[in-house]
Amino acid sequence: MSHEESNGSPGSPGSTSAGASIPDTAPRGPLDLTVLRTFLAVHRAGSFTGAARVLGLSQPTVTTQIRALERRLGRELFERLPRGVAATPVADDLAIRIAEPLDALAEVAERDRYGADAPAEPVHLAGPAEVLCTLALPALAPLVERGVLLRISTGMTEDLLEGLRAGRYDLVLATTRPRGRTLAAVPLLDEEFVLVAAPAWAERIGGPARVAAEGPAALRGVPLVSYAEDLPIARRYWRHVFGTRLTERAAITVPDLRGVLAAVLAGAGLTVLPRYLCAAELAAGTLVALLVPDDPPINTGYLVRRAGTADHPQLAMVQEYLVRAAREW
Repeated sequence: MSHEESNGSPGSPGSTSAGASIPDTAPRGPLDLTVLRTFLAVHRAGSFTGAARVLGLSQPTVTTQIRALERRLGRELFERLPRGVAATPVADDLAIRIAEPLDALAEVAERDRYGADAPAEPVHLAGPAEVLCTLALPALAPLVERGVLLRISTGMTEDLLEGLRAGRYDLVLATTRPRGRTLAAVPLLDEEFVLVAAPAWAERIGGPARVAAEGPAALRGVPLVSYAEDLPIARRYWRHVFGTRLTERAAITVPDLRGVLAAVLAGAGLTVLPRYLCAAELAAGTLVALLVPDDPPINTGYLVRRAGTADHPQLAMVQEYLVRAAREW
């Protein structure tokens, strides 16, 4: 167990275990706003150390405040894990109830700090690089003229959702629906995956008709291009469409689907891409769909934000533009 979450051994004062009840020994009275702010930071960061960094406090101070709040409520709020903490249902309910008013208070405090000339608050948007660069940023470009400030980050969904919980991002374009009630997700787009290659490779293997007749056997000897060594998109396509396990090794891996597209256009081999990324090339004939299955693999993308957080005008506009634009994606 890391130093961060080692908050006591069994039998030591203040130690808890999952499901354990905490006696309420603290005097009754109003809940301290500072302690609630600390609680919300831990809930969003998923760790005491992460919350301490956000708040500018020491980790022991954060631990002490959370223990005091648990004693005050008589309920366990976080299960201590080897790395970080997991919120209990009681903590989730409390976070949803206090997040909006605490965020609103923070916004008022920041506005008072700067007066009438308060700077616009940037909207921190994160997601896969390909979706952001191909779909989201073109849709959001008109907002720049309206004074919206955007700060864009890219990465893998799991890491970005952790950053969203920790307050590093305002919105995340996610490839999976997040679990739990602390993050609110709205379905945004359905990605259809397409098996593609350059025309020269399509001709060499006998075209889509042969792939339809023989399945993956028709693709033997064609180099495979992927964005990761474990071939996540291609493996899913093989399982869903061909009903078999993909055992090939990638000839090229590029950690960006736009790079995968460029390599396949240049004749490097075949790949599986989301249709939105290669629709123009398919229409122009510079890429060929090697199979048109009746039931292609589909992946739903989500627009995710923290539940119960207050909107500021720029964030509301970004959400509105993304949801509206996604109807055409």
